Amino acid sequence: MAKLKIVGGRPITMDEAIELRQTVFGSAASPPRGEWTRTGFTFGPANQEYPYGLRTPRNATRGMQSVIQAHIIKQFIFDNKPREKSVPLEELLKPNEAEQALSLYTAMSDILWNIGEKTKAIVALPGEASHIPHSHVYFQDNVTEKLYFFEFTKLDDLQIFMKRYLPYFTENPGPGTLLYLYSAVLTRGMENMRNDLDAPKGAHLMGPHEEGSLNVITLLLTGRATPYLHNGVVYVGDEDHYAVPQFGILSRGAIGLLVWEGENEAMRSASRMPGSRLKTPATPVWVSCCCGHYGVLFNSNRELLRNYHAEKRFELHYYTCAGCYLSMTVDNRGQEEGGGDTGDQDGDRKRDDMISTPLERLIHTKWMDAKITYHGALPASLNF
Repeated sequence: MAKLKIVGGRPITMDEAIELRQTVFGSAASPPRGEWTRTGFTFGPANQEYPYGLRTPRNATRGMQSVIQAHIIKQFIFDNKPREKSVPLEELLKPNEAEQALSLYTAMSDILWNIGEKTKAIVALPGEASHIPHSHVYFQDNVTEKLYFFEFTKLDDLQIFMKRYLPYFTENPGPGTLLYLYSAVLTRGMENMRNDLDAPKGAHLMGPHEEGSLNVITLLLTGRATPYLHNGVVYVGDEDHYAVPQFGILSRGAIGLLVWEGENEAMRSASRMPGSRLKTPATPVWVSCCCGHYGVLFNSNRELLRNYHAEKRFELHYYTCAGCYLSMTVDNRGQEEGGGDTGDQDGDRKRDDMISTPLERLIHTKWMDAKITYHGALPASLNF
């Protein structure tokens, strides 16, 4: 698809450009991280392995892309109704190029619409000319100063617009990921973003994380850029200070989140550990953050989250935007039988073996003590 010339929209102002860069990157006087201006949303070839999968380098955009990927997988498995009821998973995940594009702009539209509380969405696209000069308070990045804003109050209009201008997001190298991140932040609103982050003045959305901040993930998953992953609102204080609210996850969403921080896991506060609303979403699709690296875990059986018996033994699939795929069997039947723990050293060794990889530890945050059997060798690209 060719990039169409942008028509309409409202040009960004100096104050908006400075506030947008400060909210996202912490400063407008220095350039943003370069990967955001040269990474777009791109699929693997439709005629090769994993055509449902986005592909991106290991950089700060991967966390955000993993949320988009989770929504794309949900669409192919659960939202697109096939004519036949018993279509194998591998067939559901074999889109052609047109279906790839449809899934991408639909996922992007749905996420923005959710952030805007299903009443509005704002999309940012760059024109050709700069509206803001380079100065000591604003460092040009060749994207932000060229932006036009487009506001929508109907989901259908938003989807039509995203389809029309999709090449702005898929051009690679190109600033597609930055444009989408800006659109999400603008849709949420600057003041709401600052309240969401619940941090001292000067706090910003992005951090030093290699594959992106969890705040970006919560913004796209829940509509709020909260750093707190617990259910609902928790009041925190002590005898010397008034209790203040920490707003966590306020409702159950379509996509879940599982987190394992490796050696730092034991140091995490309860507010930073996903609660049941993230662990048990409406569909069996989870964004995963394992030792700071993002991927997507998924299963094709809706009953997995509704029926206890479906959790006894099931297949689980794992995909990362590096083009890495892994399948496994998760077996929870040992829990009903006492886990096979006889209290001897053999039993202890079995438990140690069972949680030998970071990915297994991540899965155990949802299915504790499950036995996990990989299908085939672990891919070389799967490292944490």
